[in-house]
Amino acid sequence: MAAIGKHFKYLILGGGVAAVAPYERPTLSKAYLFPQGAARLPGFHVCVGSGGERLLPEWYSEKGIELILHTEIAKAELTARTLTSVAGATFTYDNLIIATGSKVTRLTDIGVQGADCNNIFYLREIDDADKLVSGIQARKNAKSVILGGGYIGLELGAALQINDLDVTMVYPEPWCMPRLFSPEIAAFYEGYYAIKGIKIIKGTTAVGFDSDANGNVTKVKLKDGRVLDADIVVVGVGARPHTTLLKAKLLKRKEELRLIVSSRQASLVFMQ
Repeated sequence: MAAIGKHFKYLILGGGVAAVAPYERPTLSKAYLFPQGAARLPGFHVCVGSGGERLLPEWYSEKGIELILHTEIAKAELTARTLTSVAGATFTYDNLIIATGSKVTRLTDIGVQGADCNNIFYLREIDDADKLVSGIQARKNAKSVILGGGYIGLELGAALQINDLDVTMVYPEPWCMPRLFSPEIAAFYEGYYAIKGIKIIKGTTAVGFDSDANGNVTKVKLKDGRVLDADIVVVGVGARPHTTLLKAKLLKRKEELRLIVSSRQASLVFMQ
């Protein structure tokens, strides 16, 4: 724990790969889910620096970087350049890098009916991956529905197929990974998935779920009216940034800048 009032030239605020001894999170959707010989934490470590160095905890001290763990920031005073922890420790800085990351978008957050059923999984943290592994192992040859056609959706589609689950992917876009893939590239991957027996439904989303008497998901209701049988649902529809701590402060700073600009009759474009 850093001493009260400790000052840093650069202070990185966050609990992701920018600020803690990391592992490469996307690997959780690959070898971590293999049915046999799966890689498991802490027995594998794939995150490396630009020189190929493994970013173990001692790497930080060797590089003169102080790694402050188990410290939650409760208050941020941007004008005073001061952060205060829940325990009351204060940290001042010359430059603050906000790397608080994001949280997975859960269907319960956006009011999808029945989204609190059992066996609806997400993949963001190690605990999520462990729950998904347990769900897969308990339901061999089960029907699975994946909601989302991005990185997580595609990788989970492959992982569940390798685990001998019946896989259907659902996403609203006209093709998978539209931000990165052209229609031609997407068609190649979708065709490959089809050869592997993965069914793909495009141009629609899930609007509700049915469950049995034990609360386990049984069906996925789609916006286009179709209903899919499901023993397992995995949701990969994106993430939202963590803004709770600093949102009000940044909005205030934004408004202060608006007033300054207005008084000088200048013209700036602010990010909305």
